[in-house]
Amino acid sequence: MDRRRFLLGLAVAAATPSMAFAQSQSIPSADQIMRQLDAAPSLQMAPAERVTIQDFRSRPDLRSAAPSIDIQAINFEFGSASIPRSEYRKIYEIADALSEVLDRRRGARFLIEGHTDAVGSRASNQRLSERRAASLKRILVSEFGIPSRVLETVGYGKDYLLINTPREDWRNRRVTLRRIDDFVR
Repeated sequence: MDRRRFLLGLAVAAATPSMAFAQSQSIPSADQIMRQLDAAPSLQMAPAERVTIQDFRSRPDLRSAAPSIDIQAINFEFGSASIPRSEYRKIYEIADALSEVLDRRRGARFLIEGHTDAVGSRASNQRLSERRAASLKRILVSEFGIPSRVLETVGYGKDYLLINTPREDWRNRRVTLRRIDDFVR
């Protein structure tokens, strides 16, 4: 009987590899997040060359140069921007890392990017991605004490997919954190 259950479980995992992977996906530690966000940017900008937050949001060249980390472990349900309380331990790791960077770098600022998968209209995915970024910011501020002034949000909808597929893929439903203080005024 135990062998049958094992084989059945193995067959289910093989038939749905993305779900098996999703369940095993864990949040990077606060230390890993902190190291990624505290890294030097790949592009140095003189203070006079820095841009507005609106310009930064629309410049993929600057976004890719900023220290960043994709957080796929916050499990957004399909079509949802809510983050259940069961995910708060993962957000604690993010908050701990942000606090550490803020302690090390006076004036640090972060951009929270919301992303969706490719299912649905461009407009609905855009709104959903904006709500995902705002949800994470709201929790970081209200539950973990991160100052609101250091967090900016943006949604990119189904632009910038990690997995280029027109189908539903949980890995595209994510947030990305970027440290932007070296780029914005």
